[in-house]
Amino acid sequence: MAPHRPAGSPLDKAGLGVRFLGISVLSGILVAGMALPAVGALGLTVKSGADSLGSIPDDFKTPPLSQASYIYDAKGGLIAKVFDRDRTILTKDQMAPIMRQAQVDIEDNRFFQHGAVDIKGVLRAVGKNASSGAASQGASTLTQQYVKNVNIEKAGEDQAAFQEATKKSLGRKIQELKYAIKLEQDLTKDEILTNYLNITYYDHQAYGVEAAAGRYFNKSAKDLTIPEAAMLAGMVQNPSAYDPILHPKAAQTRRDTVINKLLEYKHITPQQAKDALASPLGITYKEPLNGCITAQAGMGFFCDYVRHVVKNDPVFGKSAADRQQLWSQGGLKIYTTIDPDKQAAAYKAVTTKVYPTDDVSAAMTMVKPGTGEILAMAQTRQYGLDAKQHQTVLNLNVDAAMGGGNGFAPGSTFKPILAAAALESGTPITQQFPSPHDMDYPKMSTCNGTWNEKGVPVQNESASEVGPFSMNQAMAKSVNTYFVQLEQQVGLCPMKQMINKVGIKNLANGLPVLEAPSMVLGTEEVSPLMMASVYATFGARGLHCDPIAISSVVDATNKKLTVPQANCAQAMSQSTADGVNTLLKTVTEKGTAANIKIDDGRPFAGKTGTTDNRYAAWFDGYTPDLATAVWLGGPTGNVSMRDISIGGSYRTQVYGADGPGPIWQMAMNDVLLGTPITQFQLVQIPDATATPDPNAGSTPTGAASPPATDTTNGGGGATNAGGGLIGGGFSFPPGTLNGGNGIGGGPGGGPAGGIPTGKPTKPGHH
Repeated sequence: MAPHRPAGSPLDKAGLGVRFLGISVLSGILVAGMALPAVGALGLTVKSGADSLGSIPDDFKTPPLSQASYIYDAKGGLIAKVFDRDRTILTKDQMAPIMRQAQVDIEDNRFFQHGAVDIKGVLRAVGKNASSGAASQGASTLTQQYVKNVNIEKAGEDQAAFQEATKKSLGRKIQELKYAIKLEQDLTKDEILTNYLNITYYDHQAYGVEAAAGRYFNKSAKDLTIPEAAMLAGMVQNPSAYDPILHPKAAQTRRDTVINKLLEYKHITPQQAKDALASPLGITYKEPLNGCITAQAGMGFFCDYVRHVVKNDPVFGKSAADRQQLWSQGGLKIYTTIDPDKQAAAYKAVTTKVYPTDDVSAAMTMVKPGTGEILAMAQTRQYGLDAKQHQTVLNLNVDAAMGGGNGFAPGSTFKPILAAAALESGTPITQQFPSPHDMDYPKMSTCNGTWNEKGVPVQNESASEVGPFSMNQAMAKSVNTYFVQLEQQVGLCPMKQMINKVGIKNLANGLPVLEAPSMVLGTEEVSPLMMASVYATFGARGLHCDPIAISSVVDATNKKLTVPQANCAQAMSQSTADGVNTLLKTVTEKGTAANIKIDDGRPFAGKTGTTDNRYAAWFDGYTPDLATAVWLGGPTGNVSMRDISIGGSYRTQVYGADGPGPIWQMAMNDVLLGTPITQFQLVQIPDATATPDPNAGSTPTGAASPPATDTTNGGGGATNAGGGLIGGGFSFPPGTLNGGNGIGGGPGGGPAGGIPTGKPTKPGHH
């Protein structure tokens, strides 16, 4: 206890002097240093001073508060709510009146009577603080607090700006007071209160009363009851101290204080106060699930891709800072191209055929030919940060700049691009080459000269793959040496130019495509989205459209924003595309993908691909209406798929047809069933053996008479009379029904030809 001192003692007089000095200094600042509006009984008016303050920016009066954005699928379903700050802006009428009143009664009960500065409150606070020897009571009005919150909001993640907005200094207080005075001239009291309730922080990532009502009571702010409104109003003074989750007793005590204030100021009845005080806190806490991690059906990766589109595409802002500001500001409604049914089918397929615990992963992208619309994007592992739960945020379907990695070698799925370049340059689809089992890369022309691999070898998958072959035969069997010879004839420059035209402007790592002989064998790394876009170009008869994920966007003011366009352009002639489709339809009917089927029998085309050491396997297949690329391999590209268990099944080695192929088949059967069947426009392939190409080198010696329905299967060896070229049957993946039993066959179309045996042969290359 402090020692008693008589009234009038020097110490007591000193205390009076201190209190008087404090009041005088503050009053001098308020009255002399700035303009005050009329303040009731004190009769202080300084309109002329107020006029001298000048205007304040409109974005200070009602700043563009950051709030949540919403991403929707093509059918209007919510994919995810994403935010830097969870906030939904409300109007006055969207807030419960009791919420507004509770905030006023606990923070500034004379808010509707005083001006920007409450002189009575200031004098009362100064007197009380002087008598107590500490700053135990503040005198800031709601308007002043709103000004402070605006400064904090504008600071965002800038720590220096945040410290400036919150530091305890006379200069900051004076600036806040000046802004508060001007705000009260420009806005009504109701507008200031509404803005205040929208900007205020309520802990647990809840900004604004709507987010707070949802967080703690799982309801909208318009439905808040007296005790609920009182609890939220009480939190504002110190959100962490009155956190009802961590400190429920403190929160209830503070809530009861607000209820009693409502009663004191006659805004509720005694009975209402009694009932409110007797009620429990009634918290029904809803975790602030933020962003793409909340997306269902594996849409988290697509959601993340959309985020990258907004933050990277110049249509959303000239600079990276502009685009970041748009995303951080939020309030966007982003409508996307993703088809929820196709997405569900894709997700089911990749997670059924490959387990998240497997050493490898699968990724699938579906693109609509002729539009570029991304209809599905799925991968085996879940979107998330918990690696122990086999989660990842690495989007295996896209390139590095858009949230993915450095991509994967596409293997033989690149060969159709060379075929397109060849057909476009006038090379006939019947073009033959000797195609030995192995050879060295020959010297090739480039856009600016020549390239010589200097004796680097290339060979076919099987020793039985020895030409001559025509283009359709080589595509069906995926003969490496044939396409190297074709590449030499066409040149590397047309090949690279066609790669660019069909949508691969750069590789997955962002670097340009390297103009090298090995590119036809798919050694340069790309993403499933890129490959789906390439094959969609074939399906659309050569019309390439850039992949698009967003159909429309409206901002917080309901203004429609410009979105990225597909920029569709003819990458090749329709006849060239028809030729490629004919080649790739042969692959799915008679070639390395013959064991992949669509249940309703509709025509489809595609290409398998397998890389060296089985690090990656692909199947890129399509109809004229839907292109789907499936990749299978190690997420970082370093898992050899030999002697490996995938989806609960042991594999000695994986190929495009028996790894990603069944994943593609499962998804496509789900999404195509019951939809209209569209036919390809195909070209007629002449009998390649009728008139051998004299420039092809080694040619068949015997008269060939392949079956009318199958120019590549059945029959005896090409070096003997009768049957198809190269001994009839091709080398297919395990389980494939093959027509014929190998090279050579018997004389005159002997036992090697004829009806499929049903016995698997060695898997075909890529």
